[in-house]
Amino acid sequence: MTETSELPSSELPPAPEQARAVFGARFDDAVRYAELLADAGVKRGLIGPREVPRLWERHLLNCAVLSEVVPEGVTVCDVGSGAGLPGIPLALVREDLKITLLEPLLRRTTFLTEVVELLGLDHVTVVRGRAEEVMGKMPSVHVVTARAVAPLDRLATWGIPLLRPYGEMLALKGDTAQEELDGAKAALAKLGAESTSVLQVGEGVVDPLSTVVRVEVGESPGGVRFAAKRAKAARVGRSRRRRRD
Repeated sequence: MTETSELPSSELPPAPEQARAVFGARFDDAVRYAELLADAGVKRGLIGPREVPRLWERHLLNCAVLSEVVPEGVTVCDVGSGAGLPGIPLALVREDLKITLLEPLLRRTTFLTEVVELLGLDHVTVVRGRAEEVMGKMPSVHVVTARAVAPLDRLATWGIPLLRPYGEMLALKGDTAQEELDGAKAALAKLGAESTSVLQVGEGVVDPLSTVVRVEVGESPGGVRFAAKRAKAARVGRSRRRRRD
């Protein structure tokens, strides 16, 4: 990767004290990631230049505090990972997780792969593809995460089918999270959701607090239709493996 150029402090502010507490031993890597976003991330069109002055509060810390509601030692798929938000901040905070960054665009997966290698995130895998394309081809996960990908009802059709039975989707949302959840409840129920809630995380770290919509599923993530699609994809995968053997 090309060495990141120095940016004026007015563009990329110093890391706030909260970042040291949140990222701990990985604080220097978090700083490096912020620099990459502010430089290569802007140049490649992954984030807007106006986001650089608020990278820490609005993006890195806002995403890192998601770790408060992710169970220990689980598998995670970050759907539509983009520039790695929230997947990479989560990975920096939680080395106990196995995280897949799922992203369909090549220029983004190239950036993500470079970041993962540069920061030595051995517990993170980058996969290029859409959620509907990888269903049945990659192992189901305990937790799906997402941020600024799509309205909740549409996001759920992509994310919930990737879950294991009794898994959960955690979506970072804005001020209208409860309103969006209320409007999506019927669609979520059809996808196998059994419990939904809106959580506030990041007390003492971010202001305003980060808002998370939690959707917990039962034994059939995605409902009957997606269970059939998963089974078909699994059969095709087994058939292909047998032919290779």
